[in-house]
Order: sequence, then structure tokens, then C-alpha cells
Amino acid sequence: MHPQQVTVLGECVADAFTSPRHTPAELTLRVLPGGGPANTAAALARLGTPARFLTRLSQDVFGRLFRDHLEASGVDLSGAVRAAEPSTLAVAELDDQGQAAYSFHAEGSADWQWTRTELAAADLAGTACLHSGSLALVRDPGASAVEEFLAGATATATVSVDPNVRPLLVRPDVYRQRLSRWCAFTDILRLSEEDLELLLPGAAPERACDAWHAAGARLVVVTRGARGALASLDGERITVPAPPARVVDTVGAGDSFTAGLLHHLGSRGLLGGRLTELRIEDVAQACAFAARVAALTCAVAGPNPPWGHQLTSAAAVATE
Repeated sequence: MHPQQVTVLGECVADAFTSPRHTPAELTLRVLPGGGPANTAAALARLGTPARFLTRLSQDVFGRLFRDHLEASGVDLSGAVRAAEPSTLAVAELDDQGQAAYSFHAEGSADWQWTRTELAAADLAGTACLHSGSLALVRDPGASAVEEFLAGATATATVSVDPNVRPLLVRPDVYRQRLSRWCAFTDILRLSEEDLELLLPGAAPERACDAWHAAGARLVVVTRGARGALASLDGERITVPAPPARVVDTVGAGDSFTAGLLHHLGSRGLLGGRLTELRIEDVAQACAFAARVAALTCAVAGPNPPWGHQLTSAAAVATE
């Protein structure tokens, strides 16, 4: 069965990584194309899923970098808006464990200016799943238009959301206020344990899953880094271990997990509605596959998800 088409809606972010200083008055930055939704779209396409990306691409030097990277990954950008505003820039400083701390330069950038007219022109014909989240759903002035677009997509597609909380740009209480509303039209909710702590401080993952099920989300997946993932389908729960990984950094790992999850479900024809045919065994297999995709992303620098053939090669080595 051919993988079902997934459309991703959201931002591109120029991830600038700091390098050691050679002189006190010098700072060298290595800029890579990133942003949660862009990373997910690239990962989906590299795995072999037909991936369309609805985004607002700036015409600046970073926008050209995004376009080249996404097209080289096989992403369909036919629905991208040519934006006059500048790109969003995030400066990442990595600690000794490869975890990134960000500072953002995002005021007035292209990613948050969605209009209802632009989204009304977006074609979802053939789309089995619409994935969004991160900052597109919370940054004004475009957030309300994006939320309405996702809610309307439930008529024809599975809806997937990754909150990807960014407290430096948007206060966590903004996400908290909106998340139950998103769950009303969301079929798949994927978030990290860091997101969980910001959204529901001190809450057990199981209690959080139950709250989001009650609000409408059928499948909730909480990723826990090296401790794997917890998945809950209508309250039926499983845990999936993370495979051993050589960690260079964790940038883009959660986005790759989401892509792996959607790719696996789509390759089995399970997307396209309210997940009525989905069983917990399907979820376990999809999460195990997604964890492998995330592990390979951690093994390289920056948000650089694996291609399908790299995943196959890694699996062959692991079985030798």
C-alpha cells in the first residue's frame, strides 16, 4: 500500500547554532533550516510519504535556504505563500548533552501572518492527514485563522497537532487556554514530556492523557527522550522503549518522531478519518518505528531527519 498524503501547516525557522569563539569579539553561527512543522514535512517526505507543506516563505536569504532544503527533501511547496516579511531566526546554544537553549528573533516575521483568504486557497484534495501546531496556532495575527482551518479540515482528514511549547515566544498559559479547544478537532496529539510539564505542571502523563481524551483527542503520545514514549488510545495505554542512540544533539527529534508516527500509520491506510480502525497494536508498531526515526535524527547535527533507505540500512545493521 502506498503511503497516504500528509499536509503540514506551519512555520520555517532558521536555526543558528553557535560555535566556540576564536576571539572575544567574534561569534560564528552555523545556520540550518528548521522549525517544527518544516522539520516534520521534510522527515515525512524523506521517509516516502507524499508531503505537502503550507507555509509562508519569506523572500530573504533564509527563505531561499528553506525552499532549497525542503524541495531537495521532496516536499511539495506548491501551496506555499510567497511572503514579503522576513524569516524567523532562532539562535541555539547546545549544552554538553546536546540539548538546545534558544533565543528567538520573530517579531513581524512571515510565519505568523496567515490570513483566512490565504488558507481558503489551500487545496486539501487528496490529503489524508493535516498536521500542524507549534507556533502557528498561538502567534497572532494568524493563529485564529490557522485554528479555524484545522477545525474545518476534520470533514475530510485526520488532524494531528504538536503543541511544541515555546515559552520564550508565547506564555505557556496561552497554550493551556487553547489546548482543550484544539483537542475538540484533533485526532492525534503528540507532545514531549517537557511540553507536558509546561502545560500541566506536576501532572502524571496518564492523568494528562485522560484529560485530553475527554476533550476529544483519540490518540495521545507523550515522548520521553531516551525513556521512549507513552501512547494512549482512548485510555488504552502502552509504553514503547527508545532504541539505543548515539546522541549528537536532540534538535528536531520530536518532529522526526511525529513524522515517523504519521508515516507508519499512513503507509497502512489508517489515516483519513477519526481513526476508527486504529488498534493499540497499530499504535505500538507506529511508535516503535517513530522512535527509530527520532534516534537517527539525534545521531547527526541539527534538524536533519533520515531518508527511508538510511532507516532500512540501520535496521539491517541492528539485526546482524
